[in-house]
Amino acid sequence: MSGDGHRADPATSSAGRRWIPALLALAVVVVLLAGLGVGTSLQAPSFARSVGLPVSLLGGEAAEPPEPSTPRLRLAAAGADAPVPTEAGLATALDARAAALGDLTGAVVDPATGTTLWNRRSSEPQVPASVTKLLTGTAALLRLDPTMRWTTTVVAGPTPDSVVLVGGGDPTLSSLPAGQRTVYPDAARLDDLVTAVTAARAGQPAVTRVYVDVSRYENGGGNGVAPGWDPTDVAGGFVAPIVPVMLDGGRSDPTQLDVPRTATPASDAARELGRRLAAGGTAPTATVGTAPPGAAVLGQVVSPPVTELVRTALQNSDNVLAEALGREVARSVGLPTTFDGAARAVTQVLAEAQIDTAGVTLADTSGLSVNNRVPATALSGVLAPAAAPVGTDPRTPALRPLLDGLPVAGGGGTLADRYTPGTPAADGRGWVRAKTGTLTAANALAGVVGTADGRVLVFSFMSNGVDPGSARPRLDALAAALHDCGCR
Repeated sequence: MSGDGHRADPATSSAGRRWIPALLALAVVVVLLAGLGVGTSLQAPSFARSVGLPVSLLGGEAAEPPEPSTPRLRLAAAGADAPVPTEAGLATALDARAAALGDLTGAVVDPATGTTLWNRRSSEPQVPASVTKLLTGTAALLRLDPTMRWTTTVVAGPTPDSVVLVGGGDPTLSSLPAGQRTVYPDAARLDDLVTAVTAARAGQPAVTRVYVDVSRYENGGGNGVAPGWDPTDVAGGFVAPIVPVMLDGGRSDPTQLDVPRTATPASDAARELGRRLAAGGTAPTATVGTAPPGAAVLGQVVSPPVTELVRTALQNSDNVLAEALGREVARSVGLPTTFDGAARAVTQVLAEAQIDTAGVTLADTSGLSVNNRVPATALSGVLAPAAAPVGTDPRTPALRPLLDGLPVAGGGGTLADRYTPGTPAADGRGWVRAKTGTLTAANALAGVVGTADGRVLVFSFMSNGVDPGSARPRLDALAAALHDCGCR
């Protein structure tokens, strides 16, 4: 009890005390109904009886009320007619905060008109870190069939006692049993593949060798690691060597995002398949090989569709998944399925969609490479059509899922533990949706936010040369400032 609390008057009668719970119940019901927008007559005898009150307490006899109204709950889209911030208003809200972020570049764009309302050297390329995934996700949504799924297949091997695991590009295939949560929603399960293969091979010799076919991706003279990646990134849990088949993105723990990864994901997947096919017997050996032409299919499982894969890549900033999406874009335009081919394919698809790619230089499609350079104009160039009002931009229907993949400030994904109450960015909690980007000295935030007047804005902020501990809360506050003001 608080210091100013008090006890009930001891002279109160027992009958009076019995009314207290009933009155409290009435108050709670009224508050709940009011919150739902439902009108309630406090003189209604039937209502009084329903909460245990006599009709006389509510003022005597009263007519029965009309039938209660039904609340209509809906999510309404932000209107395109909300007031537009002025350049001067945005400068007042942002300039002082931007000055504390060192070599900051950025832009604020009104997606309804395409007008840039605030500009700070936005055409100057910076190390983008993981906001690169916005470019990759956009290229995938523009180029690939949104219902496309990757297929992981097992076919008969060159000998009766062998099988071949054929990589179809899916890094989300999970080693966990059905029903157990992984970092990849709705991932295909290795157990289902094992069940299908076992049934298809009934009566045949036990499997003594499993081959793994990784020919879907070209090696390009590399080892699955991009130029500009830190040598500790695999062991540190940020990525695995990029191959067209692996389990749980190569993670040592399928339920955790950033845990140590394997350096041999394809071979590990083949070994685990063999171990489960052996069902307690001698585990087969695993070897890289190629599926025989026309080999009989023994089992297949499929990934979630492209739109869900893009969403997961953005929400969790999943580097392996972003690299796999980049290679699929490369396949679709006829470029090599290498780091370089995927990077060129993403840039090509964006340019074909009239998105400004001037200054964009990519060494990978995840943003993990320090060799990447992207200007803020490219980021706002993909977000603006995604956020444009329906019917104003022909690219919007394809790109709208990009917004669904953006983490919500304080709510989920890579923004779950940011915009916390009591911080300068707290007012943006739940209002800012943005992709994050963080490397040792490169920080970025790009997304959408509604102003205090209800206008949807696109923003892209990039800061190089400031450590993440200082830059991230300041970037968060910069975006939150857009929500706090009408900026007029």
